[in-house]
Amino acid sequence: MISLTRLSAETVVLNADLIEYVEATPDTVIALTTGKKIMVKESPQEIIQRVISFKQAVFCPPARGTEV
Repeated sequence: MISLTRLSAETVVLNADLIEYVEATPDTVIALTTGKKIMVKESPQEIIQRVISFKQAVFCPPARGTEV
């Protein structure tokens, strides 16, 4: 799940697995596999970074004994 900001300044938490594509038109529009579209303040690059960070946290957790 990634946290994003709608144009109305409302925070929305989105299931990153539902993202079909992201476009800048000039506002950032996220199209979901459900057919819905969401406009957010974050740039496409920011969204990509958040998805990567989320996926790394889920699929590549720190090795045991290395937690800070």
